[in-house]
Amino acid sequence: MLNSKILPMLSSLRKTSSFCLRWLCVGILLVLRTWAAEQPAVAPVSKPSSANAASGSKPDRPAYEMRTVHSPDGIGKFFMGREISHVMGHQGADWLERPEREAEEQPSKLVELLRLKPGDTVADIGAGTGYLSWRMAERVGSAGSVMAVEIQKEMLDLLAVRMKERAVRNVHGVLGTIEDPKLPEGKIDLVIMVDVYHEFSHPYEMLRQITRSLKPGGRVVFVEYRAEDPEVPIKRLHKMSEAQVRREALIHDLEWVETLKDLPRQHVIIFRKKN
Repeated sequence: MLNSKILPMLSSLRKTSSFCLRWLCVGILLVLRTWAAEQPAVAPVSKPSSANAASGSKPDRPAYEMRTVHSPDGIGKFFMGREISHVMGHQGADWLERPEREAEEQPSKLVELLRLKPGDTVADIGAGTGYLSWRMAERVGSAGSVMAVEIQKEMLDLLAVRMKERAVRNVHGVLGTIEDPKLPEGKIDLVIMVDVYHEFSHPYEMLRQITRSLKPGGRVVFVEYRAEDPEVPIKRLHKMSEAQVRREALIHDLEWVETLKDLPRQHVIIFRKKN
């Protein structure tokens, strides 16, 4: 008699426990999915494919990483350990043309250091108002040209006005994108980036396209405020160390040539496209 009452109770208890356990598992899964969705997206670090490892060629591109905790001067996106800074908009164009810039940065001396030749084709990435473009245009002469690349149409409009005022006819505005400067492949003698590379939201893609645009032996020049020098009065994310520039450039088909330290606040880091 006792067994006849206990056995149904045990059976019911097992069913109830099984039902509760199923719903408990469902609840745990929902909590885990919600937690995962709230975490910052972190791309996995790319690893070389077995084919690359066997041939000794370069690995796939390093991954970008997004972090929720970051500098207010940056966008929270990191590349090879470096946080990418905010972009200066066209609203700050007057700062590019400030009268004291010659004394602070010596852009005329920078143009001399580039050793441009008449007939050269030059790309000025992040050209802004063309502050450096027209100076280089004088060096390459009427047989050469300067492609002034910007991703902001408003900045190109300002550049066109400045070139018209100076009667410069061999500077040509190019509207690029955040991943592609829209330069012709294999046609450029020298690409220069003055205080702009640290703002690229897609530095790997941009430098890959820049490298493709160079002629064999063509040069790419990084001009960046020296992060090694605490006396340079620029926000930290708007400076780059020579070591970081070389680290990011040498994953492409480039070789380091020299680093010039002739300017007051910036270093001039020069690479050459491998033949």
